[in-house]
Amino acid sequence: MAKLAFLGLGVMGYPMAGHLQAAGHEVTVYNRTSAKAEAWVAEHGGSMRETPREATEGAEFVMTCVGNDHDLRNVCTGSNGAFSGMSKSATLVDHTTVSAMVTYELYTAAKEIGLAFLDAPISGGQSGAENGVLSIVCGGDHPVYDAAEPIMQAYSKICRRVGESGAGQLTKMSNQIAIAGLVQGLSEALHFAEKAGLDGRAVVEVISQGAAGSWQMVNRYETMLEDHFDNGFAVDWMRKDLGICLDAANETGASLPVTALVDQFYKDVQKTWGRSMGYLFATQATSSTRIGRECRVNLPDFASHNPPVRIKTWNCGIRIGPVPGDCRARVSMTDTETRRCDGKALSR
Repeated sequence: MAKLAFLGLGVMGYPMAGHLQAAGHEVTVYNRTSAKAEAWVAEHGGSMRETPREATEGAEFVMTCVGNDHDLRNVCTGSNGAFSGMSKSATLVDHTTVSAMVTYELYTAAKEIGLAFLDAPISGGQSGAENGVLSIVCGGDHPVYDAAEPIMQAYSKICRRVGESGAGQLTKMSNQIAIAGLVQGLSEALHFAEKAGLDGRAVVEVISQGAAGSWQMVNRYETMLEDHFDNGFAVDWMRKDLGICLDAANETGASLPVTALVDQFYKDVQKTWGRSMGYLFATQATSSTRIGRECRVNLPDFASHNPPVRIKTWNCGIRIGPVPGDCRARVSMTDTETRRCDGKALSR
């Protein structure tokens, strides 16, 4: 068993670190919000530290799972960063989805001071992290991957090296590009079936067995039909990932018209609901003329918001799905209406 550090205890990192501790490793955690680290230690054991440097001292492997390029640089570099605490020959395994540019930058910086760096972005969502069945795609030196792969088995169903530093991130971009198109296509198919008066479940039962079948269809159609949108991935994070994809496409000369279009749909969701809504899961069904849009979103519990949230739709209207929990209230609005929700209209 190894001495490990895990930096970043979000919806993915929290259960991933738990799997490592359960596998018998000695895990020290760090989180920007110390309360989350305290909760993790109370639940899983192990230990916590106040800075990345303190958490990584003596660790053979350091796992990071943070938010974006800026967060990763901050947690790795500087006087209190992970690199300053890590011992020579230790390895940092980064599970964050970031740009290939920052990956190669940190790979080079680590190598210059005798450390190893592996980009290892993950796919599978929160449920994959909780169940320990993530897909991990890695870029970096082959011996470094060979040493780190047994550690990652604690929370993965498949883990592969696909090339040199940055290759893992580029492969993850391919994954996000594919998902963006698949989810959009599935939502439009279900929207069309509903408008045509068809039974969505009967439609999926048949088409899922043919060329249209996909993981997204099998695992997301039911919740889409039931207007439960607390599954999947946060819009803000998806836009971050698609931004990385589009930036890389500009650099490589790749053409991504569908990805760019879907990114704009998510941008509309952000504009309408605001970034402060936190984890907002959405599926859009939109015609090419952007007329008759129907957007189904999962909203937080409005009763917890102070001041109350003001809601306003755009274009031809919006249908709001149920809030999390037992509430099944629905609010239907036209493009000219604004409703004020103070917790009463959507009370449990």
